Amino acid sequence: MSSTHNELEAFAADPELAAMFIADAADHLGTIEATILKLEASPADLTLVNDLFRPFHTVKGNAGVLGITSIQDFAHKLETLLDLARAGKHPMGPAEIDLVLKTVDLLKLVIDELPARAAGQPGTDVSARRRELMNKVDELIAGAAPPPSPSQGTLAAARTSMPSPAASVDEADRARVNRDDARSTVKVDTKKLDDLVDMVGELVIAQAILAEDPALLRTADERLNRRLAHVKRITSDLQRDTMAMRMVPIRQTFQKMARLARDLSRKFEKPCHLTLAGEDTELDRKVVEHITDPLMHMMRNAIDHGIETPEVRKAAGKPATAELRLSAFHRGGFIVVEIADDGAGLDTERILTRARAQGLVPDGAQLTEAEIQQLIFQPGFSTAAQVTELSGRGVGMDVVRRNIDALRGRIDIETMRGRGTMFTIQLPLTLAIVDGILLAVGSDRFVIPTFAVQESFRPLPQQVQTMQGRPCMVQVRDRLYPLLHLGEVFGIAGARQRISEGTVVICHDAGRAVALAVDELLGKQEVVIKGLGDMFRTVRGIAGGAILGDGRIGLILDTGGLLALAGKAASQVAA
Repeated sequence: MSSTHNELEAFAADPELAAMFIADAADHLGTIEATILKLEASPADLTLVNDLFRPFHTVKGNAGVLGITSIQDFAHKLETLLDLARAGKHPMGPAEIDLVLKTVDLLKLVIDELPARAAGQPGTDVSARRRELMNKVDELIAGAAPPPSPSQGTLAAARTSMPSPAASVDEADRARVNRDDARSTVKVDTKKLDDLVDMVGELVIAQAILAEDPALLRTADERLNRRLAHVKRITSDLQRDTMAMRMVPIRQTFQKMARLARDLSRKFEKPCHLTLAGEDTELDRKVVEHITDPLMHMMRNAIDHGIETPEVRKAAGKPATAELRLSAFHRGGFIVVEIADDGAGLDTERILTRARAQGLVPDGAQLTEAEIQQLIFQPGFSTAAQVTELSGRGVGMDVVRRNIDALRGRIDIETMRGRGTMFTIQLPLTLAIVDGILLAVGSDRFVIPTFAVQESFRPLPQQVQTMQGRPCMVQVRDRLYPLLHLGEVFGIAGARQRISEGTVVICHDAGRAVALAVDELLGKQEVVIKGLGDMFRTVRGIAGGAILGDGRIGLILDTGGLLALAGKAASQVAA
């Protein structure tokens, strides 16, 4: 389906209209993909066929407006088949379902490449695939529809007392227009939206600095204090509403997982039933974009490694069809995404054996079960007996961990041999703000995300364990934690030298924990995250910066990086 030069000229002539076409087409193709999977489970449901017809018709019409005749003709061909199906003249069987899915894949590829082609860059030649699919449509249309079965006859009789499918579509369109009149939407360039969020963030910082200005704190003018409080309320409301503008439902990502699960279950001949829950759960657009790859890797891993073959499942007394569950929900100010299967579960003994064979765990090292499970996220780790086109090379789950860490999230594992595994991903609702605890070390300030903090306390000297006179561990009840003196690691002058005179914060990440020695806790604070630039990108233990209410910079701590530092630091301070 190579776009002609004239088509590309028409596409490039109106960039704004072209961008709207691409965004609309992506939404419509996502709807088609989700609907066709429902239709596969209920092939006689004509409502679903109508739901397929409408977005194809829209994509065709929009392509015609831009003069992209190759997409218009291709969509029209599929529209003809669907028109017969919604009129009850052609059944939607497995061949038709596969054809629609292949068409969606091809249209996605072509539409995604349109901007690059319009800019003069080469694109993928899909002419052969296009001809093959169009010929297949012709073959299916030419094939005589079977005579109505008794059940089909019942459906046909029921339709005689109902409006025609075309009329139903018109009525649905009119209802949608009426709804749109009541609640209209405006599409905005995401860059403009991001710029607005940044400016509101600057406003929040300016308001916090103003509120903590010493001259204003000393004033006894009640009227001025009321006005400042009013400004704070407006700023908070503005920040909340602006962040809400960036929130999108996770539905589209879940729909991609549904398609992936279908294709992989066929490929590996492992029948699966995927249940989706919480598709309307909203989170930051950037978080949605970055969570897609990890979920795809985990879905592949669940079907390829976690779920057994039908024969093995039957021998174990399980149904031949495996159950997969993908859900999302809000909990404690975070978004939680769970992906669970009823497969074989993780074999911790095998994982530990393979990790030692690959040099990921030193001989003699004693690991907890949670620490062994987390080894699957190590780069290069794999328990696959052989390499397939989808797994076995030791890449995939390490990508999951890297992406989750980049989102300032965490991932936990619950598993039981023979019963299945559940991965729980906890993510912040937005990447622009972090809810953290403010720490003081000398004259410097640090922010550590609240979800990473397990507990804090003032240690007694006898709780601090030393090695060669240097503090290295702290005992909390019956457990020892590696100790990291923050002032020493970052070379902060004025930090308290005796650990028992300061505060210890127990932080956790990926089943591991570290004890941070700081001077004191200053309280809980929500801060706007600022990047530190490329110069500080490689600094371990630092995730970003924030401008605090007193105008100073507070560094945001990265728990994973601190854990890596804890294994290397040799403390010089006293207990």
